[in-house]
Amino acid sequence: MPDFVSDGHRIAYESYGEGAPVVLVHGFASSGRVNWLETGWVATLTDAGYRAITIDNRGHGESDKPHDPAAYPARILAGDVIALIDELGLERVALIGYSMGARICAFAALAAPQKVACVVFGGLGANMTIETPHADEIIAALGAASLEDVAGPVGRRFRIFADHTRSDRQALAACMAASHDRISKDEIGRIAQPALVAVGTEDEMSGRPEPLAALLPRGEVLAIPRRDHMRATGDPVFKKGVLAFLAKWYSSS
Repeated sequence: MPDFVSDGHRIAYESYGEGAPVVLVHGFASSGRVNWLETGWVATLTDAGYRAITIDNRGHGESDKPHDPAAYPARILAGDVIALIDELGLERVALIGYSMGARICAFAALAAPQKVACVVFGGLGANMTIETPHADEIIAALGAASLEDVAGPVGRRFRIFADHTRSDRQALAACMAASHDRISKDEIGRIAQPALVAVGTEDEMSGRPEPLAALLPRGEVLAIPRRDHMRATGDPVFKKGVLAFLAKWYSSS
């Protein structure tokens, strides 16, 4: 994978297709490949005439994996996204983030509004403005000797996913320890770009989409029927809704 250096860390990315650029920011314990390529998002976007650009957040995928929580506040990870936009010489992009990636995209849209035409917050609703629920349980699960030592259901879910993606669990624990770096309601209210909040109707981790959309000056809601946090990622309703949103606010030509 190609890479570049941001804030002293090597950040991997991949680019697919041609057209108006869409930068895709994955969720916790995932990667650009797992979150966006394997779920069909890259094909969906490139078939629609967009250039799909995935980033591996630091601590994930092929990027550097520091073990210091100070490296992982979401506003710092947003700096890596902005640095990627600059690295590729892009003037403006659409951002799509899922779960942790949605929070990163919120900070990026706030920090560099001139570079972000519109933004999709997937898998994160009202809980955008609070600390990550179950963070301590997830950190303990990542540090456990084995899955058999993990009792909590949320911790087990993330430990299974981290093992599936062959992640550096110490780096993930450091990343989760930085989740106290939340974005405030006032900051959300300053994101002026068109924003779509897309959450599964059975997602108990993200909070409902309506309260977050109500804080956004140009917020819209997409409810993904019968999907929880893990299963909403590649859902056809999610993809169709995002394509309609992009067609409305962002040209593919």
